[in-house]
Amino acid sequence: MIFPLNEWENFRERIASLPMQAQWWKRIFLGNAMDVDMDSTGRILVSPELRKAAGISKDTVLLGMGNYFELWDATTYAAQEAEQMKGEMPDVFKDFSF
Repeated sequence: MIFPLNEWENFRERIASLPMQAQWWKRIFLGNAMDVDMDSTGRILVSPELRKAAGISKDTVLLGMGNYFELWDATTYAAQEAEQMKGEMPDVFKDFSF
């Protein structure tokens, strides 16, 4: 996930406030977070460690998810999306108007 700074601060506070039984997940989310910068052409430079952890090889998909972005390996995303499209839409969308 990629957060704008203000959204990251909100997310970080929510994660940090979780009880002790979530301690390992707190470590995973907070301990592996990294600041990233944009280069002079507006590209986000993602460290090799984060690319490896996310399974990103070369081509990527950046999805706007409201308050944050998701960065996916393009092949992995296409496979996951195709798998989800085989099933039915979740019940929460039954009364949702597009």
